[in-house]
Amino acid sequence: MARGERNRGGQPSGQHGGQQGGQHQEPHDWVTRTADLALRHAEQVNGGTLPELVTCASGISPSGPIHLGNLREFLTVHFVAEEIRRRGIAVRHLHSWDDYDRFRKVPAGVDPAWSEHIGRPLSAVPDPTGEFASWGERYKAPLRAALVEMGCDMVEVSQTEMYRAGTYREQILTAIRKRGEIETVMSRFRTKKAEADPEAGESTAEADDAGHGASEDLARFPYKPYCRGCGRDTVTLTAYDDETTDLSYTCDVCGDSYVTRVATQDEGKLVWKVDWPMRWTFEGVHFEPGGVDHASPGSSYTVGKEIVGPVFGGTAPSFVGYSFVGVAGMPKMSSSKGGVPTAAEALRILEAPILRWLYVRRQPKQAFNVDFGQEVLRLYDEWDALTRKAAIPEKRDAAVLAWERASATSTAGTLRTPAVVVPFRMLSSVADVTAGSREITARTVGAAPEDLEPRLSKAATWIEAYVDPEERTVVRETADTERLGRLSEDEELWLGQLLDRLPDSFDSVEELTTLIYGVPKLARGLALEDAPTDEVKADQKAFFRLLYHLLVGAERGPRLPTLFAALGPERVRSLLRP
Repeated sequence: MARGERNRGGQPSGQHGGQQGGQHQEPHDWVTRTADLALRHAEQVNGGTLPELVTCASGISPSGPIHLGNLREFLTVHFVAEEIRRRGIAVRHLHSWDDYDRFRKVPAGVDPAWSEHIGRPLSAVPDPTGEFASWGERYKAPLRAALVEMGCDMVEVSQTEMYRAGTYREQILTAIRKRGEIETVMSRFRTKKAEADPEAGESTAEADDAGHGASEDLARFPYKPYCRGCGRDTVTLTAYDDETTDLSYTCDVCGDSYVTRVATQDEGKLVWKVDWPMRWTFEGVHFEPGGVDHASPGSSYTVGKEIVGPVFGGTAPSFVGYSFVGVAGMPKMSSSKGGVPTAAEALRILEAPILRWLYVRRQPKQAFNVDFGQEVLRLYDEWDALTRKAAIPEKRDAAVLAWERASATSTAGTLRTPAVVVPFRMLSSVADVTAGSREITARTVGAAPEDLEPRLSKAATWIEAYVDPEERTVVRETADTERLGRLSEDEELWLGQLLDRLPDSFDSVEELTTLIYGVPKLARGLALEDAPTDEVKADQKAFFRLLYHLLVGAERGPRLPTLFAALGPERVRSLLRP
């Protein structure tokens, strides 16, 4: 999940690029406004001038498949950083892999024996397949590959490496010294929660007692070690010495007891609500998004804002909350449950700019679904129409600005799209009746296979993997002699006209279209180019139903000219000849 077991606003408008072109005001969008806020915040915390480097941060626990909801964490930061960079300001997208978070539960499909590793860092849990160095690395790899395809560039930080190297040692000691101040903030939010919801758990009195006993209560200590013996965080703290920094604990699983000297040994990590504000200060974060739930009372960001100044001397970053991203027809996604659509899965059927566009065209607070079904056809049509609009400078508006952000990045340049743009619905229709053959599909639409990529392969994948088999087109193996033996007089005339005029080559889809639609006109004594009468329109419907039945055994199917072109003259004649 984004930011560990967590997903991690005013909005004055700004100019895209902060400029105006002649009399035309540049369009702006949520990215422009969010970048404005981030830069204003960076100036304020830097004494009124921009820092040499603006830091936009994201973070996630690689606890399971990094799904399309998690992807919003990455892309929100990416788009804002790109806008800041476009303005000529030095910026970095700093991404933290929270791989030092604990392994919480064994997901479906994994050997139950992996429950032995619950409580260990994700970086210390083996990959069940043995393919990767750890559980965490297994889920980083496909996301990294997807981000490369989408042109997202970021500086990666492993929190396992940071903690184990002692990088945060002074910050940890500071948090421990100021644990009273931290507990004051924490208890205030716990009290508010208890007052708002009497059944939420502890009462106000219980919250106070828990933090102030006759001896120090270590249950809410801001730092927790992983057991030196078994590597789990299933420990009960028993004593802490401020002078020596010795922290004593007993492991609830293996039963052993140890003492870790925090000032010299790096065997644990800060609890999340302290860890996040610590890193804001350590990394100098100016902007970081999070799930909308993290701006609610008592949430990570709200508590972190209260802790970061008094404890670490820092300032909370500019924040924007993003909403849920789902998949049509699926329940809310959870990394720990497995089987959830990831960016890599979406990129099997969506061109990289289109997947980026789904996120950048909506404000972060807007929830939306990614539809892997028939909606894909409409999505490609909409994208192609917007691409045509973007080619006309006079029509540049906020929608075109979103297209621009989706289409290219500062580090990868223009992202790959087909050299020859053929509608996705046409490619998928041809792929449907040609069993996904790249060569036949390309020949049918009159282009070289390489000029149709990556759309050609994605259309074939969509048909094969995402379209219900009952909705697939199945071409007849042999002619339906029974139906051909009982043709009506009109049907015989239509088929005769069609077969007499079928060209030897189906290279021209336009020529096929004119003929197929024109046969009922000819039967009524009209010319191919004449406008259809009401009678002809009725005949066309009946003729088309006949053709679909004879070719694919159904009432409907792909557009007939496309179907004819995919099958070729010989196959069509063999199925239609009485």
